[in-house]
Amino acid sequence: MMSFAQRVLTAALTSTIAATLAAVSLSAQGAPVRASSAAHEGYVATSDGARLFFRVVGQGTDTLVAIHGGPGVDLESIAGDFAPLGEHHVVIFYDQRGAGRSTLPTDTLQLTATQQIADLEAVRLHFHLDRVTLIAHSYGPLLAATYAIAHPDHVRRMILMGPVPPRRGDFWQRFAKNSAARMDSTTQRAQSDANRRLMRATTDADIRSACRDYWRAAMVPRLAEPARTLPLIKSDLCASDPRGIRYGLSTTNRLVMGSYGDWDIRAQLRTLPVPTLILHGENEAIPMDLVEEWVSALPNATLVRVPRAAHFAYAERPEVVWPAVEAFLKR
Repeated sequence: MMSFAQRVLTAALTSTIAATLAAVSLSAQGAPVRASSAAHEGYVATSDGARLFFRVVGQGTDTLVAIHGGPGVDLESIAGDFAPLGEHHVVIFYDQRGAGRSTLPTDTLQLTATQQIADLEAVRLHFHLDRVTLIAHSYGPLLAATYAIAHPDHVRRMILMGPVPPRRGDFWQRFAKNSAARMDSTTQRAQSDANRRLMRATTDADIRSACRDYWRAAMVPRLAEPARTLPLIKSDLCASDPRGIRYGLSTTNRLVMGSYGDWDIRAQLRTLPVPTLILHGENEAIPMDLVEEWVSALPNATLVRVPRAAHFAYAERPEVVWPAVEAFLKR
């Protein structure tokens, strides 16, 4: 039986052929990324007819592709707090399939890790990028790394923020235990109640209201100092299309993450010489020792441990994170 990474490589060959055949139409719709201080938005058309919503911001001589987490949240979950990147770089944000303003498939067989890799390749082709710099958060680093394994010649650098580990192991059990220990019973009930309301809501206003209550509780175990840092977060996890918000949390998260199975990509990472910066909060619910396996597997990786920070280190300690990112990008 093939491992997950072997399945990704095999599927990538097939998707690359399809992407190449679609490149002419994609190139007609896309345009070279231009430096601009004004944001612009649109859609990437994939070879199978899906549409991926994108937003381009910033100005500079190089281009970064930002990969949000989840799976199932959207670009709004990182865009506000990633604003400092736009001061020196062009940044391409996009909603992954099954989230935000992108296609919400009626055929849920499309919600797989392999398809997410193919979609990222469609984004690269649309913007006529040869070698991309990927900056990713949470689940996003797993997508970035598996994309780099499938398309090593098209990845220049990677920045992984608050990443899930490169192997599953006992990650979910330890993460759940750490998260539960940071929530009192009132917060846990508030999150559960908001989730039920979110799934039952019949209007956009009710979906958005339940979403805000859900994340107000869910952010508590994801921040080192919630009272201090929650007001500092500029991104809005409930700002996108309400239908995409609910679909992402109810369907996309479960199916895409489930498609990774018992993942372990460490062997493939050892063959990937892509310069990589990893930033991880010292107070993260994602165990630091599991994140250190990115560094031991990747031959050219550096880990920055961010004090007084958890899952949103770039918002909790921006004075630490963004200078480290800029120094890495200038190397």
